[in-house]
Amino acid sequence: MSGITLTTINARFVHAALGLRCLRANMGELRTETRIREFVLGDRPADIAERLLADAPKIIGFGVYIWNTEETARTIAILKRVAPEIVIVIGGPEVSHETEGQRPCALADYVITGWGDVTFPRLCADIVSGQKPEQKIHAGVQPPLKDLVMPYGEYTEEDIARRFIYVEASRGCPFKCEFCLSALDKTAWPFEEGRFLRELKGLYDRGARHFRFVDRTFNLKIAASLAILEFFLERLSDDLFIHFELIPDHLPEKLKSAIARFPAGRLHFEVGIQTWDTAVQARISRKQDNAAAEANLRWLREESPALIHVDLIAGLPGEDLETFGRGFDRLHALRPHEIQVGILKRLRGAPIDRHTEPHAMRYSPDAPYVVLATDKLDFGDVQRIVRFARYWDLVGNSGRFHRTLPLLLADQPFARFMRFTDWLYVHTGKTHEFALEKLCGYLHQFLTGNGAAADAVAAAVAGDYEASGAKGRLPFMASGTRPERKAGLRGKLRQARHVHA
Repeated sequence: MSGITLTTINARFVHAALGLRCLRANMGELRTETRIREFVLGDRPADIAERLLADAPKIIGFGVYIWNTEETARTIAILKRVAPEIVIVIGGPEVSHETEGQRPCALADYVITGWGDVTFPRLCADIVSGQKPEQKIHAGVQPPLKDLVMPYGEYTEEDIARRFIYVEASRGCPFKCEFCLSALDKTAWPFEEGRFLRELKGLYDRGARHFRFVDRTFNLKIAASLAILEFFLERLSDDLFIHFELIPDHLPEKLKSAIARFPAGRLHFEVGIQTWDTAVQARISRKQDNAAAEANLRWLREESPALIHVDLIAGLPGEDLETFGRGFDRLHALRPHEIQVGILKRLRGAPIDRHTEPHAMRYSPDAPYVVLATDKLDFGDVQRIVRFARYWDLVGNSGRFHRTLPLLLADQPFARFMRFTDWLYVHTGKTHEFALEKLCGYLHQFLTGNGAAADAVAAAVAGDYEASGAKGRLPFMASGTRPERKAGLRGKLRQARHVHA
């Protein structure tokens, strides 16, 4: 055995792990002996172990994240029982902090905290040469970005044809939002622009069309943002799709002008509002000009061709159900294509932990460590928001109910959708596995049972049902009437998001 296997468990097949490719690209003389093996949630740990052992590796490096830590630990436990001679090295954000007491850390031979681009190859070289280090925990060395080999040649033809291609024009973040591990960064470090664009061209020339930028602050440096947008404007195609994460309150006119030149369905912007409450923002060290953020979101939605996805976080210290609801309503009034309601997670190492006792923050002991209660939200409140988020994905974010939603939300979106949430859970006891026909029936039942005009409700729900492409007939659909089947902009843009999935 002399080979090295890099592996991780992804959330879905379409997510190709950029971290593994960064490691292999920087393995130096050991690169040809290093292979990548990726798995997905749902794969049995025993099956994962069997497939890893088929390579007869000497070293296995696992990328550990909040979503795969338990499955990774189970896999390592099996490997240690059946092949204890294999050296297990783990790294990744989940094991870069609070290593004591973590099962993956206890099971592994070595743990790399932080950046692994340089430290993992050095560790492997020592192991392969027979000079195993005695210390178990290795703090990752952070090299200048110019010294790193870029990872894009590690994407295979299958990756390019069938998966999202993740790229990074920069690493790090200058902001200090305490719920995020990036709060620990001192700044953001850009890759050299010309070099990065040449790599991007190489991917494009190989056929890559679905690019997802992992930069925390894509629009931090406007000159670099413009160069990247111009690169794609020169290569527009019907199947091109690009995802960026934007700072909400920083959108100068030059950037707006470049964004406006794209056709509809090519750009997807993820915008983190998280909270509109100024007291909560100050409490978690989040600097955000709410007026500028609101104006920029309005421009993006009304005057740009981009698909807009905006994040809110429930459970932040000091925020209660009423203030969160007001924030949701303020955001909904701006009409983003998607509102992602997330529940606060206590990421290991994130500064949010300093609020645990002052605000009675109680988190799940198991990954993904979501908040269960605070001094402002009891356990029942949090559970209601969790169900709200799930049902909102099914109804509000699905793009299927643009006729029905106005009847459901009226002038109090959060309060009215929470009322539907509570009703639907009482009537079904479920948050998943809703067939479209059943969901339409529940919407019709709720609306007509709460005073909405039966004819208007039936027309709206039936119209949305048929516009989705469904070919059945709902029980309340009037005989002989079939609303026009026409996909709206939201539906078209959602289709564009998944063109390569």
